[in-house]
Amino acid sequence: MPQQANQPLPDGYQLENYRIASVLSCGGFSIVYLAYDENDQPVAIKEYLPSQLALRNEGDALPSISEENLATFRYGMRCFFEEGRSLARLSHPNVVRVLNFFRANETVYMVMRYERGRTLQEHIRARRGTIKERFIRHVFTLLLNGLREVHSNKLLHLDIKPANIYIRNDSTPVLIDFGAARQTLVQEGQRLSPMYTPGFAPPEQYKNRELLGPWSDCYAIGASIFACLASAAPQAADDRSEKDRYVSATKVWNGKYSRQLLETIDWCLELDHMKRPQSVFALQKVLLREKDPEVHRAISILESVRSALMKRLGR
Repeated sequence: MPQQANQPLPDGYQLENYRIASVLSCGGFSIVYLAYDENDQPVAIKEYLPSQLALRNEGDALPSISEENLATFRYGMRCFFEEGRSLARLSHPNVVRVLNFFRANETVYMVMRYERGRTLQEHIRARRGTIKERFIRHVFTLLLNGLREVHSNKLLHLDIKPANIYIRNDSTPVLIDFGAARQTLVQEGQRLSPMYTPGFAPPEQYKNRELLGPWSDCYAIGASIFACLASAAPQAADDRSEKDRYVSATKVWNGKYSRQLLETIDWCLELDHMKRPQSVFALQKVLLREKDPEVHRAISILESVRSALMKRLGR
């Protein structure tokens, strides 16, 4: 994803009922600000401003958009606005809470509850190679509660990764920074570079986007758990499709984590979307140890057949 070339709104800028305090993050698609509302309560405000379509110079509030990019910019703006509208209908402790969304400065803004804590990515960096299985199961079981709510509202996240999983100070996770609007924009705007994160995006996000579904977010969940163990993303899915060098988690971390957790990672990271968990509910039951991953059952069947053959051969 390209780095944001646009200038952010200056500190102290009054945006409708909100006062901009600082920049929280910048990306090729948007800028996120820390701001304060009329009651001096902190909020996070996400500004739609794809750097490949619009340019804002220092001192300006309005972006400059060329005629050739205008239609694509406006289409993406509508998608961003509709995503905000859909997310505003969700109220779940493990999904970012959208409080407001509005148009200003010839673009759109999404106002979200400001959370205190740090991202899972920051947590991984701080505890490189020492994240315990208990923590992983706790975080991702709760996170999947939120993702189930997202999917039940016919939405996909499409950008799950440690940087978009926020760990509050009370150790509960919240899913932030949805990527569905970005994906729609990539489909429409042929001049745009792909907007996904290598290693966490499933193969159908690179091509065959008609295959996107709940299993696509499950791939990213598996990649995020993998990152907790490896302190890095797995091999990118498009590279794996050409030459798969992915080494099974059950081999890499054998004896360090439970086999069931390692097989769950391998199950989620299947290149064939039909071989992955088909729903968040199915994945959640595995993380709760209520059932084994499908890959484990397949291995068990093979081992049973092999055992029966060995007995028949008298070995």
